[in-house]
Order: sequence, then C-alpha cells, then structure tokens
Amino acid sequence: QVQLVESGGGLVQPGGSLRLSCTASGTIFSITAMGWYRRVPGKERELVAVITSGGSTNYADSVKSRFTISRDSAKNTVYLQMNSLKPEDTAVYFCNCRDVATLTKRYLEVWGQGTLVTVSV
Repeated sequence: QVQLVESGGGLVQPGGSLRLSCTASGTIFSITAMGWYRRVPGKERELVAVITSGGSTNYADSVKSRFTISRDSAKNTVYLQMNSLKPEDTAVYFCNCRDVATLTKRYLEVWGQGTLVTVSV
C-alpha cells in the first residue's frame, strides 16, 4: 500500500514563503509523476504544479515564477517552494502521485490528505 504524507502548510503573511513536502511510503519502484493540487472551498480542485520522473515540470499560470516544484526520487519526495504568496493562494494543498509501481501492485493515482495553506495578515 502507498501512502502520501504531506507537511509544511500553515499561516503566512502576504509576500511570505512556505515549503511543502510530500513523501510516498511503501515498497516503491517508480513514480512517473508527482505533483500538487489545491482546492478552495466552493471551487474545483486545480493543478498547481507537476514534475515527471524525467524532470519535466508544468505549472498553473497563476503560480508561474512564484512557485517551484522539485523532487528527490531516491526519497520518493516532492517539494513545492512557494514564494511571494498572495491571499488567493489560500487553499488546501494536496499531493498527488501518478503511475506508482510497487512490489505487488501498480497504482494509477494516489492522493495525500491535504495540508492547509493560509495567506493572511
């Protein structure tokens, strides 16, 4: 079984920074893509950023130049460095892994529980 453990959320003032981390646990051989989504109450969950095993990245237009996604494949961990945070970045951020291969099973998609990021004075 694969589980995702997220950390790093919290309260920050506008213009501040936070770093989210997400580690996948289990006997994992490979993870094709790791990423972050976010959901604001009353809205659909949206993609924030994703990174493939080859290092290719994709960002939502609203976070380009402010957020940076990276991964440590040896640790099955993905990071999201968030700078110049704005109140509209307030949301629950979810870690996502796609195409996860383990010893006994292949998972198309795995989600974390979510971590709350609040940007406010």
